[in-house]
Amino acid sequence: CMGVTGCCVAEEERRVRANAREYNEKFQYASNCIKTSKYNIVTFLPVNLFEQFQEVANTYFLFLLILQLIPQISSLSWFTTIVPLVLVLTITAVKDATDDYFRHKSDNQVNNRQSQVLIGGVLRQEQWMNVRVGDIIKLENNQFVAADLLLLSSSEPHGLCYIETAELDGETNMKVRQAIPVTAELGDTSKLARFDGEVICEPPNNKLDKFGGTLYWKENKYPLSNQNMLLRGCVLRNTEWCFGLVIFAGPDTKLMQNSGRTKFKRTSIDRLMNTLVLWIFGFLVCMGVILAIGNAIWEHEVGICFQIYLPWDEGVHSAFFSGFLSFWSYIIILNTVVPISLYVSVEVIRLGHSYFINWDKKMYCAKRQTPAEARTTTLNEELGQVEYIFSDKTGTLTQNIMVFSKCSVNGHSYGERHGTCSCTPEPGILSPPPHSPQP
Repeated sequence: CMGVTGCCVAEEERRVRANAREYNEKFQYASNCIKTSKYNIVTFLPVNLFEQFQEVANTYFLFLLILQLIPQISSLSWFTTIVPLVLVLTITAVKDATDDYFRHKSDNQVNNRQSQVLIGGVLRQEQWMNVRVGDIIKLENNQFVAADLLLLSSSEPHGLCYIETAELDGETNMKVRQAIPVTAELGDTSKLARFDGEVICEPPNNKLDKFGGTLYWKENKYPLSNQNMLLRGCVLRNTEWCFGLVIFAGPDTKLMQNSGRTKFKRTSIDRLMNTLVLWIFGFLVCMGVILAIGNAIWEHEVGICFQIYLPWDEGVHSAFFSGFLSFWSYIIILNTVVPISLYVSVEVIRLGHSYFINWDKKMYCAKRQTPAEARTTTLNEELGQVEYIFSDKTGTLTQNIMVFSKCSVNGHSYGERHGTCSCTPEPGILSPPPHSPQP
């Protein structure tokens, strides 16, 4: 993204003047360009390698490769380790690059959406990433809100408008927002072009339900609240048009403040595999220690008699040191105990699983004509791993339809299957009556 990404010093308050780009630019506010991708051409290789070497197996084989470069302890060529290691790293890197390519593509689509911006008294089509703090934007029905806006006026009486906030809080019911009376009368572009009010408000934060500020205009001041704000990610509904003043843009919007920085996420399977590999590595070390002790004892008791025929290597002067070197030799020889292909096999399975999710016709929403979409290929196994549910009973998850279907208690399945009960509950296990009221 081009443009200023924000001040280095944390804001204490924000000052925004309408229709005054030069005035607002001196504060170096963030542009409206967003970035959810993790890599670019320069950072991909170092960052991706750093992430991959957080896997215990990859770090182990890198350590093994270094050991194989020491001729006194290595009986195998370094080539036997570097080839599979590079292959595993390459396959994972290609998958990560593909995922990040789609993130870049999604960012590009969002940043290039069109919005009507009032510039010089004329509405012009501008890309979202070119929208600046202090611009006045016109929204039309069913359009996404490009940035966090102060509602100025609308086509509805009393400056009302209706929005859907599903992308912010998951709720599909309409919410009402209202312009303050003094700006609700600014219904045409000529009046809005002359609007030079200044807003002083709180700095960017992630509180979706809270906003505080003051509008100063014509030597008067007017309090502002969350009821006057349209947040990025909302959709204008049942309202022909409205105008809004950009207060927060791009990474400063409440939507992006809540999304946070793109992180390298680990699943429970990843943590389990790392634990198992550590146990396997511990077993390998124990084997190496036992064999090294046996080697040292043999060299001290028996091998000393064969010094004439089988002398120690150069630099080896005792049975103890010979056992120490043999420990590392056994670590190299027995390295296949740790499965180098484990992680890449799991990654390939995840990739295939994500395609199955995308192709699954049973996960297609006919009402919205929306198929299931696996937006990441690294977290598939986390689906459904829910331990606690906190519900306010608004129907966000249930669509207000809560009919008992099936459950599992102590490994036994209860509920309907193809119109019949799959099994009879055991004594002491309560099952809901067939005509129990819906919660």
